[in-house]
Amino acid sequence: MTSPPAGFAVSDPAAGPLDDAEPAEIGAQPVLAVVGRPNVGKSTLVNRILGRREAVVEDVPGVTRDRVTYDALWRGRRFTVVDTGGWDPDAAGMAARVSAQAEVAAAAADAVLLVVDGPVGATDADEAVVRVLRRAGKPVVLAVNKVDDERGEADAAALWSLGLGEPRPVSALHGRGSGDLLDAILDALPEAPADRFDVEGGPRRVALLGRPNVGKSSLLNRLTGQERALVDSVAGTTRDPVDSIVTLGEVTWRFVDTAGLRRRVREASGAEFYASLRTQSALDAAEVAIVLLDVSEPLSEQDQRVIATVIETGRALVLAMNKWDLLDEDRRLTLDREVERDLARVAWAPRVNISALTGRSVERLTPALRTALAGWEQRISTGRLNSWLGELIAATPPPVRGGKQPKVLFATQAGTRPPRFVLFASGFLEAGYRRYIERRLRSDFGFVGTPIEISVKVREKRRG
Repeated sequence: MTSPPAGFAVSDPAAGPLDDAEPAEIGAQPVLAVVGRPNVGKSTLVNRILGRREAVVEDVPGVTRDRVTYDALWRGRRFTVVDTGGWDPDAAGMAARVSAQAEVAAAAADAVLLVVDGPVGATDADEAVVRVLRRAGKPVVLAVNKVDDERGEADAAALWSLGLGEPRPVSALHGRGSGDLLDAILDALPEAPADRFDVEGGPRRVALLGRPNVGKSSLLNRLTGQERALVDSVAGTTRDPVDSIVTLGEVTWRFVDTAGLRRRVREASGAEFYASLRTQSALDAAEVAIVLLDVSEPLSEQDQRVIATVIETGRALVLAMNKWDLLDEDRRLTLDREVERDLARVAWAPRVNISALTGRSVERLTPALRTALAGWEQRISTGRLNSWLGELIAATPPPVRGGKQPKVLFATQAGTRPPRFVLFASGFLEAGYRRYIERRLRSDFGFVGTPIEISVKVREKRRG
């Protein structure tokens, strides 16, 4: 287990040792952990509980790997659902680490929903999970999934033998019995969780992005000081966005680890397709993105595509140059040339040289995030903007187009987050001149860490 860097504190709603864990919560909502062995339909049931398709589902075992949280509502009561990977106490390797995540989620929740495959019945793995849950002393609701008709209810009744109370037959796929199951869940959950944390205005939201195996999950684990997200040398380990509340200095942030973006969403398939959708949704909900780049390897087209996605989405941007501890002198010289050539269009983004594995300089992400968000929210008054623009145009007027030189009549900043400017002109302004205005805006006003949008509205002369 890693330790968080100096100045970092973590409040993780789904963490803690099994025997000593206190009930956890997100905001003021009780937490339900959904557990069970692989491929019993946990994520499909989570989507049924939520009433929308959020969890990644595919007809192969092991799609869900990390603990993933969602907000749910039933009969006017809100609660948090934690979806988990398959829990098998006898698993080894990656499967064992997925099981450990499920065990941690169960320990930290206010109640547990144990999902069992109805047609298969109780297995040795199910009974081993039941023994662990009994030791934890948490309320447990037993859901017997894949009971699609009355013939399957006899199989469900046989699971009274697990000693967890009434088995609740349900079909996650078709929705059969889901209402009764939700009623039982509300009965098991407390009205309010045991402990609370309140963040005025809500935590700032940070998306961790990058191509597969670049170190996103390692960075999240370093910040939280625990294995919050699974890390493996195999690319594509993360599939659902995984979030944790982290306090950096005096500011609370919600960090979201996302699936690595291999290709465009429309080119992906299966679990990768839905993981890409979740990644885009996480970016849409974020305020600032940290894009991790593996400096031990040449910057790739995938890296450029991830950066372009952040710019197109209009989010603040920080570049984390990861695996800095692996650089030798020759690679450092090559990297300098790559940065100058390939990252020239985002020269405005703060760059932080870090090692997620060792914790080197990760504390420097704090001022970089603050700076990027300040630029993202920066506004220039209309009077100051037009005074500045008048001096700029007098010194360097727009290029002549079609024998006429367009005039910039006035400008206004139409919005922030990101900064958006509208120029009213008598004619079209070349893209090169708009880029020149953007460079001067950054030079004279800052706007560090944020894309800038500049549009032109052409106003024709009135004829008297």
